[in-house]
Amino acid sequence: MATMTKEKKQTKAQLKLQPLGDRVVVRREESEERTAGGIVLPDAAKEKPTRGVIEAVGNGKLLDDGTRGKLQVSVGDRVLFSSWAGETFKVGSEDELLLMREEDILAILDD
Repeated sequence: MATMTKEKKQTKAQLKLQPLGDRVVVRREESEERTAGGIVLPDAAKEKPTRGVIEAVGNGKLLDDGTRGKLQVSVGDRVLFSSWAGETFKVGSEDELLLMREEDILAILDD
């Protein structure tokens, strides 16, 4: 006996995330699945990459005179950051994102 099931429509709600001050949201790049010799790495053995793409930026650091300093990075920049930088969080079932200060970013990568 066959049963009919309804397909659930997957609506992906766009989350609008606005970091505060000099903080940025970074989506970490995928880690390597294999070594140069072709050995497949399990998840526990993979190093978390220290590169990613800026997803959202804050409105700048509050300066002593009450104005906001402009950030040096913008949305879409590929960046290199320190391995201990940022707080990891998940939004829904999506990838892990990092919330970090601009000072934790070491460089902007040019492709």
